[in-house]
Amino acid sequence: MKQGKTSILLRIAIVITYAIMITANALANIIPLNGQTTGELSDKYGNLFAPAGFTFSIWSLIYLLLLLHVIYQLDLFQKKKNPQLLSPVGIWFCISSLLNATWIFLWHYEYLLLSVIVMLFMLLTLIKINTLTFHASLTRRESFFIKLPFSVYFGWITIATIANITAYLVSIEWDGFGLSDATWTIVILFVGAVIGISTTIRRQDIAYALVLIWAYYGIYSKHTSESGFNGEYPSVIFSILICLALITLTIVFVAVKKLRN
Repeated sequence: MKQGKTSILLRIAIVITYAIMITANALANIIPLNGQTTGELSDKYGNLFAPAGFTFSIWSLIYLLLLLHVIYQLDLFQKKKNPQLLSPVGIWFCISSLLNATWIFLWHYEYLLLSVIVMLFMLLTLIKINTLTFHASLTRRESFFIKLPFSVYFGWITIATIANITAYLVSIEWDGFGLSDATWTIVILFVGAVIGISTTIRRQDIAYALVLIWAYYGIYSKHTSESGFNGEYPSVIFSILICLALITLTIVFVAVKKLRN
């Protein structure tokens, strides 16, 4: 009986925290908070790592996938429960949702250092969730409703964390130890690619890697479009293409390995 009550309370918490996250993100751009949309703030602290605006449309996919997970947690779409996985995932999901909503307010009111700290904690919650799903034996249905939403979310937050840190450094006018913006961007691009590739191989997660492809394509578009940097930094563009090629090869490698297994 006690376990049943705990399960019900957890489901309620999942729904409420998801609603808080969605509401915070919606109001941030509808009102908008502090008179600035999320995109306008991104442009305000513009840097060579920031992707084109259309790239952020991935949030719609992330929130849709998370909604499907919420519905799954409510016992819909389920043939057989897996409480050993759903309960811990649900707890960490609640925490990540509250951190997401908190980040929105910190970002919009330009508490950038605090926003970086919260983003890092959000990243840690997603690492925890993805570790849980990686070590679990999942059916195809469970992979879709439990693993996929957080793989996509984790992939985007990996890149968003790097972008958030970069924006903070821009805000404090960090001189980059005398190195040019282009040089630092190249370093960041390869660091992000190495983190992403190692994570993809270690967790055998193609969905995660596809999000990295999307993010890096967004950065490439920003650098090559007339409304962006219009090809002003060829070394950065070349580096992006190398990273895209490496991530693509990683996806092929993981896909072939999965087929053989």
